[in-house]
Amino acid sequence: MREGLFRALTALAIGLGGIAWAASADAAETIQLARAWARATPAAAPAGAAFLTVENPGAEADAIVGAAAPVAGVAELHTHAMEGGVMKMRKVERIEVPAHGSVDLKPGGLHVMLIGLKAPLAEGQSFPLVLTFAKAGAVETTVTVEGIGARGPQGGMGAAGHAMPGMPGHAGMK
Repeated sequence: MREGLFRALTALAIGLGGIAWAASADAAETIQLARAWARATPAAAPAGAAFLTVENPGAEADAIVGAAAPVAGVAELHTHAMEGGVMKMRKVERIEVPAHGSVDLKPGGLHVMLIGLKAPLAEGQSFPLVLTFAKAGAVETTVTVEGIGARGPQGGMGAAGHAMPGMPGHAGMK
């Protein structure tokens, strides 16, 4: 009798563990990071930015709640806002990603600010970027560094690469 109960409880524990693992794997697989890129920075630049497209084919909305990259002391979620006729960057606590939708992090809009660069970002270099989501958890991608004046990945104008007129980068931002 005890042996039968033990087997039943063991099977239940294994089954529940498998379900929990599958649920967390499914959540992480719903978020996809695409076209991750950054602009090269001048030698003395204390900061840079990373841009990408976040795709959520899943049935539930999620939100980016954090970021990390080994090339910088701090990685923050930022946006741009017009204040008194001056474009300023502002930290945001989260970036919503709709169900069955996507969000572009791009120059002049939402982006990942890389503060306290450990070395200049050099064209052709790549580095890992981890975005933390409220539901999906940590999702990693590789960021490719394009030229200083790049407007998108591989110098193109992909979904993550629309620049604002007159704003080639973060120079002059407050």
